Amino acid sequence: MKESQGKHVGIWIRVSTEDQARGESPEHHEKRARYYAESKEWEVKEVYHLEAVSGKSVMGLPETERMLEHIKTGRITGLIFSKLARLARNTRELLEFADIFREYNADLISLQESIDTSTPAGRLFYTMVAAMAQWEREEIAERVAASVPIRAKLGKPLGGQAPLGFQWKDKKLVPDPSEAPVRKLIYELFLEHKRKKTVAKILNDQGYRTRNGSKFSDTTIKRLLRDTTAKGIRRANYTKSLGDNKKWEMKPESEWVLTEVEPIVTEELWEQCNRILDEQEKLNKPPTRKAVHLFTGFAFCHCGNKMYVPSSSPKYTCYKCHNKIREDDLEEIYHQQLKDFFFSSEEISKYLDKADGVIKEKQELLHSVLDEEKKIRQEMDKIYQLYLDDEIPKKGFGLRYKPLEERLNQIEDQLPEIQAEIDFLKIQYLSSDQILHDAQDLYSRWPTLTSEEKQKIIENITEKITIGKDEITINLCYVPSSSELVSTGQRNFTPALPFCKIELKVERPLSPDYPTALYTLGDHIRKKRLDLGLFQKDVAQIIGTSTDTICYWENNRTIPYISYIPNIIKFLGYVPFNTSCNTLREKIVTSRKLLGLSQSKFARLIGIDPSTLGKWEQGKSTPRHEKLEKLRLLKRTI
Repeated sequence: MKESQGKHVGIWIRVSTEDQARGESPEHHEKRARYYAESKEWEVKEVYHLEAVSGKSVMGLPETERMLEHIKTGRITGLIFSKLARLARNTRELLEFADIFREYNADLISLQESIDTSTPAGRLFYTMVAAMAQWEREEIAERVAASVPIRAKLGKPLGGQAPLGFQWKDKKLVPDPSEAPVRKLIYELFLEHKRKKTVAKILNDQGYRTRNGSKFSDTTIKRLLRDTTAKGIRRANYTKSLGDNKKWEMKPESEWVLTEVEPIVTEELWEQCNRILDEQEKLNKPPTRKAVHLFTGFAFCHCGNKMYVPSSSPKYTCYKCHNKIREDDLEEIYHQQLKDFFFSSEEISKYLDKADGVIKEKQELLHSVLDEEKKIRQEMDKIYQLYLDDEIPKKGFGLRYKPLEERLNQIEDQLPEIQAEIDFLKIQYLSSDQILHDAQDLYSRWPTLTSEEKQKIIENITEKITIGKDEITINLCYVPSSSELVSTGQRNFTPALPFCKIELKVERPLSPDYPTALYTLGDHIRKKRLDLGLFQKDVAQIIGTSTDTICYWENNRTIPYISYIPNIIKFLGYVPFNTSCNTLREKIVTSRKLLGLSQSKFARLIGIDPSTLGKWEQGKSTPRHEKLEKLRLLKRTI
């Protein structure tokens, strides 16, 4: 969240008569706005003058139209004004301005209310304005929705056109003599051809059209076939809108209102057609919605590559070094780090106390300058009165009056500059303070947020997440501690309070797949593979078997054949079983395992019968002296 340096802005000047009486001239407001823009390193491209214009309604005025045209064309991307009431007193117009500015990604900057939508806290203004508009829409919608079931039960129109084949007559839904035959034909054709597109083509070829004059489509045919009105049952209050430009969804059947009307087709014909549709939809199920991966674009492997979630796995994966972490693990870590940082009050309090002090100093300076201005004006008035009363000569008047006039001019130039510095600090401080409180609230609300809401939050405050072998680093764009506050070359050495980078480090948790205890060869293989960041197919290639076999071993569904033991030991870098033996038969079995030989191959190696070897390993007999010596020599070579 970096400051928009090089931004092109406009200044909106509409000063009331009362403001001018208090000495707040249009020039004063323009200077204050220009100093604020300079503090932000913005370029003022336009000034819009609406002096002596009523604030009751400004939409449609030439200067307003000029300003909105510049917003839409990108000549300016922000508008600075003294306070919201100077932009619009009409709530509806304020909402309209906010919608236009948000649509064209432009910012509103109100100095009096400390609103700057180029800052995180300022963007909250757009959220609040949107909430106000949404609340107003929902109030209207609720009133309308409350009347819908009642009107539906009475069989009255609910707005909109009657379904094709019907018409409203004396507030009752009845078949339309001209359209009802076409509606019936649709069912008959579909029962015959069983294809929506075929029905649409036949109707279009025969010259039939929808009510708006368009050709029939397969979508229209399906909607008409599904509509129960044709069989004499009118459904009302059965859908609800999900919002602007979004789909409608079905309400629970308990809320539906069903009323009888005169049918166009028999119930049997309607049921036959809809059974065909049901069977066709079973065979052609729509694809499932693509999963939303919260940290895509932000998750990076320690090697520098981005990590993605493949369709076959619930893990962020680096395709270069095979580093992986489960989606839910990463989200839990991120969520916990928000708590650990934002609920640690010590540094945050220091920062906010420092910000309070800086603003207080500037406000005290402003008050002292205003007091000085008042005293100078009073002194000038006294000198002028003395001159009028001939108490002082003309030369003496000039000597006394001119220094006061020069100082007053200096103060008049200084005041807008100080006010702009306070505006800048207040907005920056508010942005920091607001985002801290929002972040603390965010932690508690995180589990209830939708994926889209979580994704927006991550995009707003996250710069990068690095997944290392042993730790995870989360880089946030956030407020600095008091010890990090430094001047960044703002006007008049104003200490800037920007959003800077915060680095949070956390020990990487063990994957749920990571074995905490090693009981089987499969456990050893899984641990080593995860430590090395390898896929099962990579391990299969090293050991000389198939990917499925490695999967079975790791899940302890099967155990490795003895022939794979040497390669497994080579892959692990150690022997995964106890080799300290107390008896001869244990030593023989261990030697054979280390060599990866079956009983028959091992027996052939030392020149005996496999059945004899079996008796040795069972402890039923013991080797003779020469065979025992051969076993000792063999063991020394392993």
